[in-house]
Amino acid sequence: MRDMGKSDDPRVQAQLDRLAGLSIQRDMLGLDAIRTLLSRLGDPHKRLPPVFHVAGTNGKGSTCAFLRAMLEAEGYCVHVTTSPHLVRYNERFRIAGKLIEDARLAELLEEVFDAAEGLGCSFFEITIAAAFSEFARVPADVCVVEVGLGGRLDATNVLEPEVLAACGIAALGIDHERFLLAPEEGVPKEPMARIAFEKAGIAKRGVPLIALENGPLADSEIERVAMDVRAPLSMYRRHWYADCNSGYYEDDTGELSLPAPALAGPHQRLNAGLAAAMLRAQTRVPVSGGAIVAGVESARWPGRLQQLSAGPLTALVPDKVVTLDGGHNPSAGDTIAKSISGERHLIVGMLDNKNPRALLDPLGDRVRSLTIVPIPGHDAHSARAFGPDAKAASDLEEALLNLPSDDYPVLIAGSLYLAGEALRLNGEIPD
Repeated sequence: MRDMGKSDDPRVQAQLDRLAGLSIQRDMLGLDAIRTLLSRLGDPHKRLPPVFHVAGTNGKGSTCAFLRAMLEAEGYCVHVTTSPHLVRYNERFRIAGKLIEDARLAELLEEVFDAAEGLGCSFFEITIAAAFSEFARVPADVCVVEVGLGGRLDATNVLEPEVLAACGIAALGIDHERFLLAPEEGVPKEPMARIAFEKAGIAKRGVPLIALENGPLADSEIERVAMDVRAPLSMYRRHWYADCNSGYYEDDTGELSLPAPALAGPHQRLNAGLAAAMLRAQTRVPVSGGAIVAGVESARWPGRLQQLSAGPLTALVPDKVVTLDGGHNPSAGDTIAKSISGERHLIVGMLDNKNPRALLDPLGDRVRSLTIVPIPGHDAHSARAFGPDAKAASDLEEALLNLPSDDYPVLIAGSLYLAGEALRLNGEIPD
């Protein structure tokens, strides 16, 4: 059972209940079902405004947030689909700049479920078919689409060169091993090369592919895939550069001075740079340097090193600063460790298919106390998985109330689902 959120609209709730009964992904990924479903819906994915398509293990959502902010700063009307949602399923559908309304969401999901009869579609296939159907129906200037899982066999990868403006690959790491490292003939054997192969599967002939630097094995694989499909490749440090400290940005079209991003952490300068490089590598949607700068400053992406505001949850620890991050894999753990300083009280909720050391090892001796909480609606690790120093709490409220009386800050992390629960409890509903 997954937490789809709750709706006061009975028609929406009925669709959320149907979604909750589906598998998140198929046991074997593939594009046949989503292509058949989209065909029944009139092939909306072939009638979209220009699309920016973003893959990656970490940072792809932030990159999408920067893209949206930069495009809107230029005055464009933007459709966006990202995953997962934090509090409300509606967050996955930003239609012409606004989250989809409940009434239309209910109608849309009913239409897609009817068309999917007999196909055995997954949760994500239904969601993406709904997003593309609405993107094709409602006028807009441009779309931003985040890959769900992998790239090569992800439901979003039905997008064809005719609608694509640019593709991007954010930071890579080991995650979703069951799917992305499953044995298969003719694919790379080394894990990071295989991950890169899967993510680079979004590359299309003639469409600019822009990538961050991810180590020699991954970079070589991205380069090989791009060459095979004849996608013009623009790699960090080779073709464009963004300085994590100064904000200096440069590519073959010129230089920019990017401000400190609104999103916390030095890694966000790279994500902002990736978004800028994607915009500047393509010609279908003109974007000025001024709009790129404005977008860096205005982008918002909840649940990523987000300092919680005053609310019911933070009121439980009025003497402490509470930061929230959905990071759950070793790469995200490294990024969090580099982005915060000093000791922290760590509250973790982590799905039981994730590595319980992903956050603890990078943070090392900076963990002042460790409390493990469940994730509502999901199978999560118990405190035992985190070692003898971990203590259990029944929920976030109990975890916060039982922290030591000191002024050390708090980090809540380990899952985007837990991040969503924290935002809900604190009354910070993403809009």
